[in-house]
Amino acid sequence: MLIGSSMQRVTGMGFALVAAPFLVLLLGPIDGVILVNLCSALTAAIILTRVVRDVDWRRAGVLALFALVGIVPGAMILQYVPAAWLEISIGLLIAAGLTVSVNLGRVHIRDRNSFRAIAGISSGFMNATAGVGGPAVSIYALATNWPHRSFAATMQPYFLFIGLTSLGAKFASGSAEVPALQSWVWLLVAAACIAGLILGEVLARIVKPHIARRLLIVVAYIGSAATIARGITQLVG
Repeated sequence: MLIGSSMQRVTGMGFALVAAPFLVLLLGPIDGVILVNLCSALTAAIILTRVVRDVDWRRAGVLALFALVGIVPGAMILQYVPAAWLEISIGLLIAAGLTVSVNLGRVHIRDRNSFRAIAGISSGFMNATAGVGGPAVSIYALATNWPHRSFAATMQPYFLFIGLTSLGAKFASGSAEVPALQSWVWLLVAAACIAGLILGEVLARIVKPHIARRLLIVVAYIGSAATIARGITQLVG
C-alpha cells in the first residue's frame, strides 16, 4: 500500500495496479478488492487537494458516467463467480491491461465520445471486479495523446468516484461486506497510505515519470502472476 500510494502520487495512477494483486493474494478476491476500492478512494481524495487546478472536469465527468454502466454488472458478477476463477481473472485482467498500455504508446487516435465510453465502461467493470480501473483509462489516455499533467490530475476525482461507487454497488447488492480486520490493521493501512503519499510527494520532484511507470509495471506484473498462481493452485487443490 505504501508503494502503491506513492506511485499514485508520482504517476497519477498505480495504487490499485500495485496493491490489488497482493491484497487479493493476502485477503482473497472479495475482501482484497474491497480494501483496494476503499484505499484508492482515500488516496485519490488526498491527492486531489494538490492537483485540483489541473483537473479536466468535463472529461472526468464523461468517463465517470460511462463507468457506472460497467460498475453495476461488475458488482453483481461477484456473487456468481467462484473465488479461484475470480483470482485468475483478476490477475489476467491486470496483466492484459498492462500489456496493452505498454504496447500502445506510439498509437494515437482522435478523441471521441465512443472511445470515452469504451474506456469508462471497461474501467468501471474492472474496478468493481478486480479493483483496477486504471488500465482502461490509461490505454485511452495513451491512444488519444492526453497530456500527462492533465491526465494525472483528472484521474483523482475519477478514481474517487468509481472507488466509492463500486463499494456502494457491492454493498447494496450484498456481494461484499467490509473486511473483518482488527483495529490495529486498519490503522496500519491508513498510515501506509498516508506515508506513501508523503513519499510520493518527495519522489515526484526527483523521479522522472517514465522511470516510475516502468517500476510500476514490473511490480504489478509480479503481483498479477502471483495472483494467477494462487487461483490455479486452489483449482488444482
